[in-house]
Amino acid sequence: MGSPGLSNRSSGQQRWLGITEPISLSGPTEYDVAKTRELEKYLQDAGLYENQEEAICREEVLGRLDQIVKIWVKTISRAKGFNEQMVQEANAKIFTFGSYRLGVHGPGADIDVLCVGPRHATRDEDFFGELHKMLSEMPEVTELHPVPDAHVPVMGFKFNGVSMDLLYAKLSLWVIPEDLDLSQEAILQNTDEQTVRSLNGCRVTDQILRLVPNIQNFRTTLRCMKLWAKRRGVYSNVAGFLGGINWALLVARICQLYPNALPSMLVSRFFRVYTQWHWPNPVMLCAIEEGSLGLQVWNPRRNPKDKYHIMPIITPAYPCMNSSYNVSSSTLRIMTEEFQRGHEICEAMEANTADWDTLFEPYPFFEAHKNYLWIDISAENADDLRNWKGWVKSRMRQLTLKIERDTFGMLQCHPHPDDFSDKSKHLHCSYFMGLQRKQGVPTTEGEQFDLRLAVDEFKHTVGMYNQWKPGMDISVSHVKRRNIPAFVFPSGVRPNRPSKVTWESKRSSELRISGHGQAEKSQQGKVAALGANDDRKRKQAEDSTDDLRNSKVFSSLPPSSREVLEDGNPVSIASSCSVKCDDTEVNSMSEQKSEKPDLNYSGEYPSVDRETNGSEKSNSHINPLLTATDTSSFNEAGKLDIEKITCGPYDAHQVLSGEPDELEDDLQYRNQIKDFGGNLKNGNLDSTNSESVVAAEPVFFQEENISSTHIYSNGGLEELEPTELTAPLLSGNPAPVPQRKPLIRLNFTSLGKAADRSS
Repeated sequence: MGSPGLSNRSSGQQRWLGITEPISLSGPTEYDVAKTRELEKYLQDAGLYENQEEAICREEVLGRLDQIVKIWVKTISRAKGFNEQMVQEANAKIFTFGSYRLGVHGPGADIDVLCVGPRHATRDEDFFGELHKMLSEMPEVTELHPVPDAHVPVMGFKFNGVSMDLLYAKLSLWVIPEDLDLSQEAILQNTDEQTVRSLNGCRVTDQILRLVPNIQNFRTTLRCMKLWAKRRGVYSNVAGFLGGINWALLVARICQLYPNALPSMLVSRFFRVYTQWHWPNPVMLCAIEEGSLGLQVWNPRRNPKDKYHIMPIITPAYPCMNSSYNVSSSTLRIMTEEFQRGHEICEAMEANTADWDTLFEPYPFFEAHKNYLWIDISAENADDLRNWKGWVKSRMRQLTLKIERDTFGMLQCHPHPDDFSDKSKHLHCSYFMGLQRKQGVPTTEGEQFDLRLAVDEFKHTVGMYNQWKPGMDISVSHVKRRNIPAFVFPSGVRPNRPSKVTWESKRSSELRISGHGQAEKSQQGKVAALGANDDRKRKQAEDSTDDLRNSKVFSSLPPSSREVLEDGNPVSIASSCSVKCDDTEVNSMSEQKSEKPDLNYSGEYPSVDRETNGSEKSNSHINPLLTATDTSSFNEAGKLDIEKITCGPYDAHQVLSGEPDELEDDLQYRNQIKDFGGNLKNGNLDSTNSESVVAAEPVFFQEENISSTHIYSNGGLEELEPTELTAPLLSGNPAPVPQRKPLIRLNFTSLGKAADRSS
């Protein structure tokens, strides 16, 4: 049996990594070499590499931890009555995975560690019991935090200042050999689901390293993409974006498609490929193997749950799973826009009109939207706050899903992956979520979005925390952009409106100027016929565009997000660039978007019969133009036939629009409110206050009518806290029911109404 991921061409002699042939076998040019040196220096200057002293410290800590688990397993073996020979033979072993194993960790990064123990060393009693006790008694171990009920049970702690996440896998072996190979499928025999999940991290990490053609180029490219994702606010699996393993799989696939490329070219091709990717076609490094143990693998045709996955990125080790199941339609849209922005900048870099600084420019989250949700939590002590933060953050994705569901996808959420703390408050932290109307759909004058039921359900879900303690509180509020608290900004100071012109604002201005120049040439001799009224209208459009173009905030947004002006009204940039141009020029940004391939591709991977550009049909062979000359511009030769590189054993599934299983927990609670239309009071519905849950008539928000009972003094803040059902806790004390507060519906005023008001 051949190595996984290695496929043969028809000749049977040429081999490549991945499920399809590479797009290009071209080697690096002098330009690629120079740009790669620039990139490596940029990453060094950004502080992404640890020094030698820290690297040695990590190795010493790992060696010490390995000794500890070996002592631990002998201790519990003796306590269980094993004879002395069995005690001496008892063994446990640690393995690293994640960013440390991949070689892309940075200074201060956590180390993901797996402890593998024998069949008689249990998870609950021995790992979270005896080993936890041993670690708690060691002075070099601090911040010990066990999470036995997690999807993947983990014990977090710091060892001599090095952060570690320790998992446990109980194998069916009586003795764990020192040369244990976790890549073998037999290692999974007779193991429980938690062990399979725990082993998955190591098995996937090792498989990734086997499936990339050049490990060093892969590592540099992955470091680059992780930095980019963090700067652009799309690095967080919990928040619904992508985490470290997801980015590693995406980068590894690009390395397979361009096996001889250097990191600078791999970064450029990353954006080119994923800008055109037809989601939900899966990204796979190798074919999905069914295996012989009967474990469930990702298959949307067979498993109904898999049909909800809209951005599947499949792990390469058995059992193959979707690593990006947290992605929602809102977060997929945000990442797709960021891919498009990255692709445009990489093209500009090849034309020497942009640099690495432009690509890595931070996303101006608190200037990108007009409306935000502010989730504020607090606790009575540091340990409670840490536990409460972890629980609430893990539930944040459900709030996004509930809002998408209740607004039928018309209101899109943009969660910020980080938390913020106000130093003037003790033991609290805040999360923020941007709100934006879906672009490209007809709008209704004065259209409103009622988020109260979604927020109520979210708070109900959060209240089900089985380790809830008094003092663990949460509030959800609506806040306007102009009233965002100052503590979210660096140094706690709200910045003035910047005027720095960056690449994107410069590019937009060039498009506008070019369009105006072409229009003036084509309309010479007709100026008199246009009249003063048309000139005045054009001047007004240009003036409003100039104000927007000169803002750094605008320039650092991805293309479609630049459609929101300071007043928050949805305005398409194309509307201010709609001067008629020659056929050879780009008419507007909306026309540029229309040239992108349709992402809603549906068809079978193995056989693709789809027309490209209306005339050329794709076939089963790689376009020789792509292997002979890998053009830098996004022209016809550079456009990729994505179907050719998404070959796999499955049909492209149609994503289900219903509720995933994780929202079904709220069904009974939601039906109670729907059926009775009332509030819950001491477990019973109070019909006399039904209007406070769902108002019979639209409620328009007006700042001057804000109730003085709000817990914040911020004038632009609106409480979204209905009286909620006391959560049925699994154990512990019930969360207190907050007092009912005035509620509102978000009102997004259309452009026409705003224009009438301003005039």
